[in-house]
Amino acid sequence: MNDAAKTLIARAMSEASAPTSFSAYAPSNIALSKYWGKRDRARNLPLNSSLSISLADWGSHTQVAPSDTGQDQVSLNGEALALDTSFASKALNFVDLFRGNNETPLNITTKNTIPTAAGLASSASGFAALTRALCGCFGLDLSEAEMSLIARLGSGSASRSLWHGFVRWDKGVAENGADSFAHPVSVDWPDFRIAIIPVDTGPKSHSSRDGMNHTVDTSPLFEAWPAQAEKDCNAIERFVREKDFTALGQHAEANALAMHATMQAARPAITYLNARSWSILDQLWRARQKGLEAYATMDAGPNIKLIFEAKSASDIQSEFPDAQIIAPFEHS
Repeated sequence: MNDAAKTLIARAMSEASAPTSFSAYAPSNIALSKYWGKRDRARNLPLNSSLSISLADWGSHTQVAPSDTGQDQVSLNGEALALDTSFASKALNFVDLFRGNNETPLNITTKNTIPTAAGLASSASGFAALTRALCGCFGLDLSEAEMSLIARLGSGSASRSLWHGFVRWDKGVAENGADSFAHPVSVDWPDFRIAIIPVDTGPKSHSSRDGMNHTVDTSPLFEAWPAQAEKDCNAIERFVREKDFTALGQHAEANALAMHATMQAARPAITYLNARSWSILDQLWRARQKGLEAYATMDAGPNIKLIFEAKSASDIQSEFPDAQIIAPFEHS
């Protein structure tokens, strides 16, 4: 069966205009209910739905323009990259989904506004911004849902980075991925806060993709994960809509811990959390016993993210001095 996203691109490109310079921004995001495990690895189709919160002005600015050198050019954060580097190669492979056999050379310029010390990957915001920029460059008449479908081919979590605020990515059931895309959850929560606590910003021992596949293939606990994760996603969306912060925080933290438990049960075990990660979690749990209402979530890496409300910001900063606080509903 044809891939829905690639079919969509081909149809849109049949009516494309000559490429022009176009710039786009996309925020990164943190999943409050996690996606871990694919039903189709080539198409980045997940086994369960997920829900995220955006990171406001932490994301990627990308410009796509015709190249004036006769060949592709790629730069990241002001540095021109060799085309065989990992970043440039992944970007150009994605660009080729649009160009097909058209060899029009393009200049791709990306600037990530995520602080390096935050230890956050930028693939979600990067592919979302690149999708928007390519659609603008070629004058494609695509909806945001259709762009989400396309961004998913670059990075699964990129499907959720087309919007600010809360976003849900539906797993879908179609074999060709036609119904696996994200949509915004229409909830405005100005007091919602995120804290990023950097633990280790070096390269991970296992990529997210490798860790995910290994967990799916070998963890005896994984069989129960997709159904529970789908249940968690539905509950978390309900708590977001109800603005029930306590229930939201409890479910988000439990969901993250369950995901990491499936990894640790893999054979051999995979663990992204290190001793300092667990120390921060223990510190959080002790502070919560004393009245601090904040909850943790952790992705495929050692860094800890906290969610809380604005009234707790000073206590968070006091308890975790190196925390970088984000107000997701305050963005430029």
